[in-house]
Amino acid sequence: MNHALHNLMQYRRLNQFENYFAEVLLYINYSLKCIILHSLNGERTYSRDKGFIIMSSQIQRQQPLEGQESVWDYPRPPRVEPTNKHITIVFNGETIADTTRAIRVLETSHPPVYYIPPADIRMEFLSTTNRTTFCEFKGAASYWTIRLNGRTAENAAWSYRQPAAGYEALKNYIAFYPSKMDTCTVNDEIVQAQEGDFYGGWITKDIVGPFKGGAGTWGW
Repeated sequence: MNHALHNLMQYRRLNQFENYFAEVLLYINYSLKCIILHSLNGERTYSRDKGFIIMSSQIQRQQPLEGQESVWDYPRPPRVEPTNKHITIVFNGETIADTTRAIRVLETSHPPVYYIPPADIRMEFLSTTNRTTFCEFKGAASYWTIRLNGRTAENAAWSYRQPAAGYEALKNYIAFYPSKMDTCTVNDEIVQAQEGDFYGGWITKDIVGPFKGGAGTWGW
């Protein structure tokens, strides 16, 4: 009985410590962001639920023309939507993906990311890696390396095996970094890679920015 009571007390202390430690980490994270954003001379507001909110007056938005989309009209959390646009990916001279059944993810300040069903990818050239990252919206991402005819692109694609609620449609679909491929096309237009190459967005002529990813945009 005494042993069980001791374990219960230890468990409660541990939980209290973990809760306290989590609060400390949140405060440190908030403080560091404030310091960084202040150094960037960025005007921001902060809420615990939504994080940093960009003051639109600080961003020189490009005005979309007819038929164009502005990434600043995309939502956050991001929106997931199917597209019947013709998507192709070429690596080392071979077409490794060809689909009209992609899903695109649209998030504020980012060009679209296209996720492709495995059935429309030559999966024999892909292998999983140990790399993982975490998205606050979509969950844990797993990565893929592409090997084809002696050429290798490490961690050149990613997917969500168990996506978070609201993003179930992305399950096992695979997105590719356009900068690591020979070409990626949308309706026969060769895409430009999002600068910085962390987010993997695809820029086409019908998408206007400015886009997050380059120098000085970390706080966007």
